[in-house]
Amino acid sequence: MEKKYTENVVVNISKDVTIIEVSQATQKFTSEIYLKKNVNGHIHEINLKSFLGLITLQLRNGDHLVVSAIGEDCEEAVEEVVGYLS
Repeated sequence: MEKKYTENVVVNISKDVTIIEVSQATQKFTSEIYLKKNVNGHIHEINLKSFLGLITLQLRNGDHLVVSAIGEDCEEAVEEVVGYLS
Protein backbone atom coordinates (compact mmCIF):
# COMPACT_ATOMS: atom_id res chain seq x y z
CA MET A 1 0.00 0.00 0.00
CA GLU A 2 1.37 3.40 -1.00
CA LYS A 3 1.84 6.12 1.56
CA LYS A 4 -0.39 9.20 1.31
CA TYR A 5 -0.13 12.52 3.12
CA THR A 6 -2.49 15.51 2.94
CA GLU A 7 -2.40 19.00 4.42
CA ASN A 8 -4.63 22.08 4.10
CA VAL A 9 -3.01 25.43 3.39
CA VAL A 10 -4.06 29.03 2.84
CA VAL A 11 -1.96 30.55 0.07
CA ASN A 12 0.26 33.42 1.18
CA ILE A 13 2.97 33.66 -1.46
CA SER A 14 5.52 36.44 -1.24
CA LYS A 15 6.42 38.39 -4.36
CA ASP A 16 9.80 36.62 -4.32
CA VAL A 17 8.30 33.16 -4.97
CA THR A 18 7.16 32.23 -8.46
CA ILE A 19 5.06 29.29 -9.56
CA ILE A 20 8.05 28.20 -11.63
CA GLU A 21 10.05 27.75 -8.41
CA VAL A 22 7.22 25.77 -6.81
CA SER A 23 6.98 23.50 -9.84
CA GLN A 24 10.75 23.00 -10.05
CA ALA A 25 11.01 22.25 -6.33
CA THR A 26 8.63 19.31 -6.71
CA GLN A 27 10.63 17.58 -9.43
CA LYS A 28 13.09 16.04 -6.95
CA PHE A 29 10.36 14.01 -5.23
CA THR A 30 9.30 10.57 -6.44
CA SER A 31 5.80 11.08 -5.02
CA GLU A 32 2.96 12.39 -7.13
CA ILE A 33 1.87 15.74 -5.69
CA TYR A 34 -1.59 17.25 -6.17
CA LEU A 35 -3.29 20.54 -5.38
CA LYS A 36 -7.07 20.83 -4.99
CA LYS A 37 -8.87 24.16 -5.14
CA ASN A 38 -12.59 24.91 -4.96
CA VAL A 39 -13.53 27.42 -7.67
CA ASN A 40 -17.15 28.55 -7.58
CA GLY A 41 -18.29 25.21 -6.20
CA HIS A 42 -16.21 23.13 -8.61
CA ILE A 43 -13.19 21.20 -7.37
CA HIS A 44 -10.11 21.59 -9.56
CA GLU A 45 -7.27 19.14 -8.98
CA ILE A 46 -3.92 19.38 -10.71
CA ASN A 47 -0.68 17.45 -10.63
CA LEU A 48 1.78 19.93 -9.18
CA LYS A 49 4.59 18.56 -11.32
CA SER A 50 2.67 19.84 -14.35
CA PHE A 51 3.62 23.46 -14.91
CA LEU A 52 0.64 23.96 -17.21
CA GLY A 53 -1.72 22.60 -14.55
CA LEU A 54 -0.26 25.00 -12.01
CA ILE A 55 -0.84 27.95 -14.32
CA THR A 56 -4.47 26.98 -14.94
CA LEU A 57 -5.16 26.86 -11.18
CA GLN A 58 -4.48 30.64 -10.94
CA LEU A 59 -3.34 30.70 -7.33
CA ARG A 60 -3.96 33.86 -5.34
CA ASN A 61 -3.15 34.82 -1.78
CA GLY A 62 -6.02 33.79 0.46
CA ASP A 63 -6.94 30.70 -1.61
CA HIS A 64 -7.65 27.59 0.45
CA LEU A 65 -5.95 24.50 -0.98
CA VAL A 66 -5.54 20.85 -0.18
CA VAL A 67 -2.01 19.62 -0.87
CA SER A 68 -1.64 15.85 -1.10
CA ALA A 69 1.06 13.46 -2.20
CA ILE A 70 1.25 9.75 -2.80
CA GLY A 71 4.55 7.88 -2.60
CA GLU A 72 7.54 7.12 -0.43
CA ASP A 73 8.56 10.73 0.18
CA CYS A 74 5.01 12.12 0.39
CA GLU A 75 5.36 13.86 3.76
CA GLU A 76 8.54 15.69 2.73
CA ALA A 77 6.96 16.67 -0.59
CA VAL A 78 3.84 18.12 1.01
CA GLU A 79 5.84 19.98 3.67
CA GLU A 80 8.04 21.61 1.03
CA VAL A 81 5.06 22.67 -1.09
CA VAL A 82 3.27 24.08 1.96
CA GLY A 83 6.45 25.99 2.79
CA TYR A 84 6.43 27.62 -0.64
CA LEU A 85 2.72 28.41 -0.59
CA SER A 86 2.43 29.82 2.93
